[in-house]
Amino acid sequence: MRLFQAAGTAAAIAVLACGCTSADDWSQPRAAGPTPVGALGAGFVPSAKPSPEATITPRPGSWDDVHPSKGYRVVLLTAGDDAQTKTLVTAVQDWAKQKHVSLKTVQASASDDYIARIGEAMDLHPDLIVAAGNNLVDPLAMVTPNHLDQQFLVVGAELAEPTGNVTAADWTGASFRGEGLGASSSYDPATFTPSRAAAAIRAGVASVLTGLTGIVLWLP
Repeated sequence: MRLFQAAGTAAAIAVLACGCTSADDWSQPRAAGPTPVGALGAGFVPSAKPSPEATITPRPGSWDDVHPSKGYRVVLLTAGDDAQTKTLVTAVQDWAKQKHVSLKTVQASASDDYIARIGEAMDLHPDLIVAAGNNLVDPLAMVTPNHLDQQFLVVGAELAEPTGNVTAADWTGASFRGEGLGASSSYDPATFTPSRAAAAIRAGVASVLTGLTGIVLWLP
């Protein structure tokens, strides 16, 4: 409890430090919840709605017509300074600019800091928390089942047993699942390309916005 109280204080300081204007005041409730603009294209989902924890392979580009409504609030939660994580972070930042998303970033710098930074991200009450960095997978697996009202999207990795509020966008070469197993034999840093990272954030957000959560999107 003290840990999350401290995280809330840190979050409040972060909001004050960012110089937010009244047009971007996250302390105020949204007039309406997040809604998708547009619809998923053919081939995003199989004929039947996927079951919880299912893995689906959406057709490339089938997510292109789905966008967040104006003012969509996203926290980018990141850990690690490796090239793969940096590629994912850049993709999220570029997407946010293009879609006029209100984006805040919370960075975890040490292993004993991860849980607190997840708490800090939740204290901002965003529409979505996007997690980038393999180091966050195990901490997220501990925290997310206890906060089912908060939506999470993991890009470039996945949780072994996600609850309905955790969606992942993954691919061969990025299939890190945590639980002390380390990287799989297929893990390949070279697969973390800007184009694949961009597809992960776009496909993942489209899935969350349209209510297809708690699943893994397997990208080509």
